[in-house]
Amino acid sequence: MVSLTTPVCEFNQPAIDFSLLGIDGQNWTLDKAKGKNGLLVMFICNHCPYVKSIQQRLVSDTQILRDDYGINSIAIMSNDPNEYEEDSFENMKKISDQFSFPFPYVMDESQAVAKAYGAVCTPDFFGYNANLKLQYRGRLDASRKETAADDVPRDLLEAMKQIAETGQGPLEQIPSMGCSIKWKDKT
Repeated sequence: MVSLTTPVCEFNQPAIDFSLLGIDGQNWTLDKAKGKNGLLVMFICNHCPYVKSIQQRLVSDTQILRDDYGINSIAIMSNDPNEYEEDSFENMKKISDQFSFPFPYVMDESQAVAKAYGAVCTPDFFGYNANLKLQYRGRLDASRKETAADDVPRDLLEAMKQIAETGQGPLEQIPSMGCSIKWKDKT
């Protein structure tokens, strides 16, 4: 397992469209996923300890963003499931059911979407405003492989609330840290 941190936010980069199959049987696109005040695009997986440590908070924070701030979320799984069985489509369904994901969970089988976004790790968060311009590329909170204390600042939640209210993300952002995306062999 290789741990990586995300690059700094490239403010106002436009969101990249996609069409990916969700565990609900629907094809999800950028337009279908977005909320009236923005969209949170999350690259996650099932096996990564960094993702496992934040699953409950991810569910809670994305519900708040959707219900109170008009920001929808979508989770994209781009790892090679042939190398990591825990990241299979069937296991994506199980994890989503177990944690009651309030967002679509989709498979990036070709890994083209992760590459287009420049995703490097799980979790990797891309927070867009209502115009689908990038305003946040940082961490959820201070959690690493273990869940952080309950009283830590909720970086992603606060940033996305600010984006919903002003259209602008915070200038200071702490990178997300996680496991490298498991790329398919090029041979």
